Amino acid sequence: MAASAVLKSANGSGEVINARRTESLDAANIIKLVSPSTEQLFGRVNIVHLIEKSVLAVTLNNEREEVLAHAAFFDYPNLPDVDQSKWQQWLNAEYDTEKATPLNTLFMHYFVSKGDFSHGSAKEIIRTVFNAVPDIHFIFLVVPGGVYPDLALADLFIPMDRKDGAKPSEKCAVFVCHRHTMCPVLYTRKARVEDHDDLTPIFNRQSDMLGTTYGNYFLAELIEAQDENHHALIVEMEDTAVGFMSIANEVNVEVLNSCFELVPFHGLRKPHPDDVLRPPTPPDEPTPVVEDELGSKANSEKSQSRTSSMASIKKGEETSSGRPGSGTKTISQQARPGSGTKTVSQQARPGSGAKTVSQQARPGSGAKTGSQQDRPLSGTKEGSQQTRPASGGKTVSQQATPRSKSISRGSGATTKASVQQKLSDVHMDGGTPAPSDVGDAASVHSETSSKKSGRSVTDAADEPMISRESSILGDEVQPEVVFEPVFAGESNAFCIQLFCIDEQYEMRSLDFLPLAFSLFPDKDFCVITVPHLVPEFPLLQSFVRATPKCPSTLPQELYIFNRSGILQSFNVRPICVTDRNNVETLVENIENKEAILADFDQFNRARRDDDGTPIQAFVGECEGQIVSIAITRSEEDIEYVRSHYNIEDFIYYNHHRRDEHAHLYHFTMNPIFQHYTKHMLKEVLRQSHRSCLYYPVFPPYSVSKGSARHSLVTCLNYMVPVRSRRQIIYPLERLGGNAPSERVIKEQEKYALNHINRKLTLEPKVTINARIVIVGSSDVSISFLETLAFCPHLRFNNLVLISPHGLPGDNTPDDVVSSFLSTPHNYTQNELAQISLRTWVNVVNAKMIAIDRASKYVKVTGGAKVPYDHLVIATGQQYQTTAPTGVDITKLTANNELTCNPNRQYTGRVPRNVLLVNDEHDARVAINWLRKNFITTEGNAIVYGSSLDAYTTVQSLLKLGTPGSRIHFVHPPPNYEPTCFNNKQIETAVSDALAAEGVHVHYGYYLAQWNDGKSIEEVYCASFTSDAKPLKLECSVFFCFNRKAVDFDAFKAINDSCLVFDGRLVIDANFHTNDLSIRAAGPITKFQRKYHMDQWTQSNFNSREVGQLLASTMLRLFDPTVENYTEPPEESMNLIPMYHSSKVQAAILPGGLNYLHFTKPNLNEPLEKMMTQQNYGRELVTGTADGPGYFRVHINKYSSIETITCLTKQAIDTSNLLCLYNVHERMLNNMVSRFDEGLIADFFSFFRETWSLAVFHDRFPDFRQEVRELLVQKPAEDVIALEEKVRQLIDQDLELDKQDRQYLANEFGDGGSKRAVETRLLSFLSYNYYHLPVYAKPGMV
Repeated sequence: MAASAVLKSANGSGEVINARRTESLDAANIIKLVSPSTEQLFGRVNIVHLIEKSVLAVTLNNEREEVLAHAAFFDYPNLPDVDQSKWQQWLNAEYDTEKATPLNTLFMHYFVSKGDFSHGSAKEIIRTVFNAVPDIHFIFLVVPGGVYPDLALADLFIPMDRKDGAKPSEKCAVFVCHRHTMCPVLYTRKARVEDHDDLTPIFNRQSDMLGTTYGNYFLAELIEAQDENHHALIVEMEDTAVGFMSIANEVNVEVLNSCFELVPFHGLRKPHPDDVLRPPTPPDEPTPVVEDELGSKANSEKSQSRTSSMASIKKGEETSSGRPGSGTKTISQQARPGSGTKTVSQQARPGSGAKTVSQQARPGSGAKTGSQQDRPLSGTKEGSQQTRPASGGKTVSQQATPRSKSISRGSGATTKASVQQKLSDVHMDGGTPAPSDVGDAASVHSETSSKKSGRSVTDAADEPMISRESSILGDEVQPEVVFEPVFAGESNAFCIQLFCIDEQYEMRSLDFLPLAFSLFPDKDFCVITVPHLVPEFPLLQSFVRATPKCPSTLPQELYIFNRSGILQSFNVRPICVTDRNNVETLVENIENKEAILADFDQFNRARRDDDGTPIQAFVGECEGQIVSIAITRSEEDIEYVRSHYNIEDFIYYNHHRRDEHAHLYHFTMNPIFQHYTKHMLKEVLRQSHRSCLYYPVFPPYSVSKGSARHSLVTCLNYMVPVRSRRQIIYPLERLGGNAPSERVIKEQEKYALNHINRKLTLEPKVTINARIVIVGSSDVSISFLETLAFCPHLRFNNLVLISPHGLPGDNTPDDVVSSFLSTPHNYTQNELAQISLRTWVNVVNAKMIAIDRASKYVKVTGGAKVPYDHLVIATGQQYQTTAPTGVDITKLTANNELTCNPNRQYTGRVPRNVLLVNDEHDARVAINWLRKNFITTEGNAIVYGSSLDAYTTVQSLLKLGTPGSRIHFVHPPPNYEPTCFNNKQIETAVSDALAAEGVHVHYGYYLAQWNDGKSIEEVYCASFTSDAKPLKLECSVFFCFNRKAVDFDAFKAINDSCLVFDGRLVIDANFHTNDLSIRAAGPITKFQRKYHMDQWTQSNFNSREVGQLLASTMLRLFDPTVENYTEPPEESMNLIPMYHSSKVQAAILPGGLNYLHFTKPNLNEPLEKMMTQQNYGRELVTGTADGPGYFRVHINKYSSIETITCLTKQAIDTSNLLCLYNVHERMLNNMVSRFDEGLIADFFSFFRETWSLAVFHDRFPDFRQEVRELLVQKPAEDVIALEEKVRQLIDQDLELDKQDRQYLANEFGDGGSKRAVETRLLSFLSYNYYHLPVYAKPGMV
């Protein structure tokens, strides 16, 4: 909305002002502008509450950030006697306002301005509102009776005349401001050659490419060459052309159907008797249960849900309504001159987006479709489609890259790559996810569990992953054949070839379309293509974005607009019983439609559930036809929502009554009316007297009753995802009656929360169509995707993750699986469920095997090509199979006599019982294999390696029931690095636990041979060398945890594409490789040698923090609210980034020992060496592993906690303890002095005391930052801040003496800082009292 202008005051002085949306922080400055006349006109109001509840609030500020004016607008009048849901009836009864509807009307509830600028401010704000919301045509001002608006408003608002016979009202008077007086609708006509002089400057201001390429008169030639198939339109203001549009009816629909999901739009074709819309009915046969080598059932996924606009209109119904430029027609039967009649069901069906493009350039006009151009016109709307003065232009099919999946149009069946469609686009998808191609079977198998991505609620298929690398499963999985409808009719679309409009009038771009459709009366769709990197301009905000068939290599986005979309008769009302058949038709193809219809019936029967929860249901209708439905209930768990999700990032909770929060259960919108989605949501809020809506997305394994009652809504893209909040682990037995409410701490199934409120209904998101492809599902990748997806003001349409095992966290939780490997605690299962990346990210279930940097695509297993504009490689490192040295142990060769590297990677065919476990998918596969082939048989399990994961694998084998005597734990000789524990006491305790379990532990051995050097289809024995006697063991299963390295396929793809690889992928401090469009992060990378930091890599840092920093560098390219750069900034100092989060390791070790260790990012040095350093600090230790537990705290020289190490058989409050990192010990109840006094015998118990709960609160770091800001700020203009006084003393002497400390203490107490800190602390405890009731509030004691 931000726009700059020059505002003149009454005395002639000028101010450069900026119009922007009002923030709650502006309230204090707005109050300063309030005058007695303001209160007389609008009454006394709570400004913050007004801003919070308004649908649009506008503030004008100058270059000095001073607020000059403010206005707040609502979608109902400010009359307490008028029900906000029924204002239209009241207004129409009193005044002649039949044309005013909720769609085109706003009410001004408040206006203040600086006196000298009141006239200009009012005019500028009204103009801003009309420009920001193109649908608005009326702004009403309702004032008390006997009060007249001041002059600033009186110049803009005129009094409304009452209807004949209406009684005069003493309560109020109504004034109106019409759009045509400020920002009129533009007049549209066919272009004439003489318009050339008006249009040329507009084109040249935005780009000179067309003139440079095709000559100075290309526009005149294009206008002159119009015929019945090609037209040129202009919009004009005051007889001057201010915009241009070239349209043509030649569209290559066949190519577009091959690249985009056009099923919901009937393939952009007209109905034909030869259309095949449904799959043939298969013969009735029993479904065989297919069991793979692991004994797992392979279930195919259910079809994705999609809305059907065909089904939403009941055939044969007619409702006449006039529409400019096209005569009269209904949505269900649109009569056009010379074209007969046609139903909308023949035009569009929700469920997919579509792309269309002109089949060929118009002869003589030089029109060239945008799909032929990768290159946008910088900043120009005509960049969407370019022209050239030549005939016979190329068609899209000549440019489109062949797709990776074969399409059989004749049979109506398609074999697709294995792609998991993101949930926010499922309703626009015309197909079903399918397994990968045949050639991909070795590395990509069918997905885990039986995921139903087509809905937010999924059945609980607790079926394990049935595949892994070819070392376990060698058979190929046949690809699933997915039905695709066949459309045989002629094209039903025309395209926009060239478009440009003056930026001053760009919000009126939609004014072109009525005339455009009237020129092609037999076409029902208007389409336009734009390059991926062109920002979405205002014209496209009313179009429906088509969903590409993933992966699609066409370098264009397609937007579609249906003829019915120009109708302005969209009305929202409560449902009634007679709507049943129409609603049933609308949701016919929606998965879980039974729940929708059940709630529909329940609403009509009782208006509430059996338990008393109120239900509200609404339908949206256009021309009398139902095109959308929404069903909500009261949000009965709002305390849980507030305490578990950061909804206060979007609302001021205390300004919303409990009954103003609603829970969205169902929302279905016909896609040709998709641009009315936010209006529908706004109307639902207004008519239901709500202010907030919440919608959950449950994980794919969910089986709860709550999840089954939801359907997948079609408005996810218009809502904002809400971050979850970390929860305190409460010592409930100690708290007793001081524990939080059961509503706050109750256990519920975790879900991802989406939200919209009144303020957000008129706030558009910035759409990013750039194709951002991430390779690898590491923690860095998840963090990167989370940061992008959770930007509330941005919508990334093309986020793609390439991962052979899909997204982590989509499997049913399993304690054995989750504990098979150690964890860095970046993401827990619950956190992944609360993020639900499957809502925002398309997933290609495959493995990267090549990168084509010239054509910008990634080739994956199966042959599919995934195009990118920005590529991020974050595959991490994986355990590799160690190659035997080949030494014959009968020759008694010692380790120091080996002639080859004992840690090199094995490159042959991996024996079937040699297992690698790198993630939970591998762990699930391994456990299934063990249960079938090992647990119930005889033989030994060999675990080779000394990593922390090797210890957790031994514990997992024990937990699965394997006797310790059957487990051989073989440690390679230690290198120069410390052990994985780096703590003698921990090592001793774990060794004792292994011995107690009867596990055989062998130290100092290298793998020499499998099967004595014979055939190795399966390993039955393994031999090892040492510095002493060799070792030979019988083997039934062999786990390798010796060494992590870059995956060979990833290395080959990187190396073959000429990216610099120096042991790892080389990057700079901004994550760039030697290709600026390719970034990389995580353990796969190393810094360039110019930084002289070879020992430091990103594996030394917290992966979640690395991903966030990577995302922040990427956001600079797209986020208009941050400073942008087109090239990497210069690095004058050659310094690597600073990372601050702790590095965490957690595991369950043999003997059931729970282990936790976190420390600051550092190099892997022995603990003994670090403790000898002068500035190391001190360590505090309590307990042993045999007793209450071993707990070690390292306090650095600044008295802050730097390291904590725990080992105990009891459960560890991990999330609580992680909060202690970098916290000063004085904040922890004077921990050091209490320890020295012998008052702390057990740190586990100490940190479970009730005093510590505030420290564990998720907002405690924010409180600490606020306190710091208090000490940094100056108490007064001429008073030095306390922090500055500390700096002055430190500059004089690094060590503060007793006198200096006393001086600072006095300054802190007497200068007001202490009082300010105490006040802020009490405010923190009071505001978060629902989490921290154990603390007394002022007035309680």
